[in-house]
Amino acid sequence: MKTVKYTYWQDEDMWLGYLEEYADYWTQGETREELEENLRDIYRELTSGSIPCVRRVAQLEFA
Repeated sequence: MKTVKYTYWQDEDMWLGYLEEYADYWTQGETREELEENLRDIYRELTSGSIPCVRRVAQLEFA
């Protein structure tokens, strides 16, 4: 099992969020559970290799 961080918030009656590694790809749900399922779907699509030019977030280390 893999763990992925995501950012989420509630805006009126909807939950919005995105995966931290893929911050350009937002989704929403009427409940937090629905949001999490939509985030799982996005993760599967983005990591499948079927979507070209996927933008990601990374970290650099400096000495």
